[in-house]
Formats: sequence, C-alpha cells, structure tokens
Amino acid sequence: MEKPRSRDWRLAQKRRKKSRDVHTARLRFRGEKNWKMLYLRSEKVSRAAQLGMEYPRITRRQRTKRGLEEYLLANECPFHL
Repeated sequence: MEKPRSRDWRLAQKRRKKSRDVHTARLRFRGEKNWKMLYLRSEKVSRAAQLGMEYPRITRRQRTKRGLEEYLLANECPFHL
C-alpha cells in the first residue's frame, strides 16, 4: 500500500533535481558584459542605451552635417499658415 506523497516531499524533490532542470540556465543568464562579445547591432544599441552611451559613435563633423541638413529642410517648408 502506497502512501500519498506530501507537499514537503514534492518540494524536496524539486530542490534536489533543480540542477537537472534545463530552463533554469536560461533564466540565470544575464547577457554579455563584455562589449566585444556582443555580436548583433540591436544588442549593442540596447546595451549602449543601458550604459548611457551613444552608439554608433557619431563624429562632431557628422553631427553638424546632419543638424545643418535638418535645419535646411525645416526652412524649405513650402506651406505657411
């Protein structure tokens, strides 16, 4: 005659076999911390946002050129209210 398994027994089994669980490894992985190991551009962009960095790096010349283009486009607006 078998005794019904108690809640304590189930919890003990769960704790004992936790190392064999495949899904726990995925939950514990926090992502790369080394910038060189990040491969995808989207990963680098999201990591740079977390770190408060600008990625991809834009030179001062590129930034001024882009700002000048935006300024000229804003002034070419053909519709005036």
